[in-house]
Amino acid sequence: MTRFSYVQVPAYPVSDCIDMIKLADDLGFYACYSVDETYHKDMWLLFAAAADKTKNIRLGPNVTHVILREPTLIAQQLATLDELTGGRAEAVVSFGNLVMLAQYHVAWQGSKPLSRLREGLEVMRTFLDEGTITYEGEFFNYTGMFTAARPVQEHLPLKVGAMGGPKSFEFAGEVSDGMHHACGYSRENYEYVVKHVKAGAAKAGRNGDDLDIGAWLIWSCGPDSKAAKEAARIMAAFYIPAMPQSQVERHGIDYESLKPITEAFGAGDVAKALELTTPELGDQLSVAGTPDECVEKLKNNIIPTGVNHIICSVTDPYLVKHFSGAELSNVPDVQGQLRLIHDEVIPAFN
Repeated sequence: MTRFSYVQVPAYPVSDCIDMIKLADDLGFYACYSVDETYHKDMWLLFAAAADKTKNIRLGPNVTHVILREPTLIAQQLATLDELTGGRAEAVVSFGNLVMLAQYHVAWQGSKPLSRLREGLEVMRTFLDEGTITYEGEFFNYTGMFTAARPVQEHLPLKVGAMGGPKSFEFAGEVSDGMHHACGYSRENYEYVVKHVKAGAAKAGRNGDDLDIGAWLIWSCGPDSKAAKEAARIMAAFYIPAMPQSQVERHGIDYESLKPITEAFGAGDVAKALELTTPELGDQLSVAGTPDECVEKLKNNIIPTGVNHIICSVTDPYLVKHFSGAELSNVPDVQGQLRLIHDEVIPAFN
């Protein structure tokens, strides 16, 4: 069974955000995730508002982070969300969006971010499970810290978000409930990702097949293939600066060839960055087109590698305009694409 989830980039009016989450719940999507980033509306408040308006869908960050966020506070928020939803909260955690960290003037290089993430997950796991913590670490220290926020679930899932690897992939397999990999689209990439997640699990004496291994995808589908691919091309451009070199090269792309795009974004020249992102590059770095084309890419590149969770970051005309100012037509809105995924994509796998 392949899980399908929806990622919401909360740039829409709040009422629309909640309506999208409700529709995903009605259609049976496994989870609605959102990005815990300053650029957008606050996902924690949105999910709190959606909690009593949904019945089955799981809610949580994908990803939240342990440099700008403090792990006991993340655990407190998760436990509260779990109570509000009756036991439907989970989290995907990383050390942070590197572009955003740079904007905050956080010098993360050389600061052992993976070690910080390991400690952060240990802190969160303990605080969620026990409601109290005394801990002495390299990055986090507490004496007798406690909270009244208690999860409903006996084990609230904590997963790892990672892009470059391989150490982060192996770490996820070793200690967490799963690993979600953003912005990966090639078979070579996912074979590498899954191999290292399962190696980490084996090292810890765990069964890698029991882990939630997710592909977080820039997604745009509709009956007009060209229009859907144009929407995805524009959105893919904005994620290129965040992609590590090793990940880029696992797609057969020369990392140096992307530097002009990153430099254009750095200079604030969005129009030039989008111009440099060719249709071919956009197609390599997204899942887009008709529903049949999306099914084909999943079947050829992603599902056969051992990925068991497809996480669709749905791109529609509103989101494209929000990011780039471009006006697009003939691309369904989020609600339309969720229905297409439900009607024409999911049945091909389940």
